[in-house]
Amino acid sequence: MFQRLAALLLLSASFVMPTHAQQPQPQTDLARTQLSVGLYKIDTQIAQTPQQREIGLMFRKNMPQAEGMIFVFEQPATQCFWMRNTLLPLTAAFVADDGRIVNLVDMQPMTENSHCSEEPVRYVLEMNQGWFAKKNIKKGAKIGGELFAATKR
Repeated sequence: MFQRLAALLLLSASFVMPTHAQQPQPQTDLARTQLSVGLYKIDTQIAQTPQQREIGLMFRKNMPQAEGMIFVFEQPATQCFWMRNTLLPLTAAFVADDGRIVNLVDMQPMTENSHCSEEPVRYVLEMNQGWFAKKNIKKGAKIGGELFAATKR
């Protein structure tokens, strides 16, 4: 009886325990939207659910220069980000409802330093580090796109 029970437990464990460790995968299949700032267009993934926001750009090994990820929260609040499991150096633009960049923060890969908005915001746009600086886009610049038009309604 005991051997039969042990065999049954071993068999059931094999169904729930993976035989090899799964490698975490980046999320690259999120909905997208087009944003613009000045003359520049950005192809942007939208992280809008808690799970999508939690994963963000983790595990990505590269990202095209004109691509980013915008994090959309239900309501404005002080937003803080870190770079756990994030392999790319990024710049976070903390963005108000009207598309105004509240502040920009460079973030280093694989760190847990907290980077926060200077005021309550609903949006955070992450781009490759240096993208904003190379385009001379600074605090106060306006980001345009359907996301910000929808907020005004």
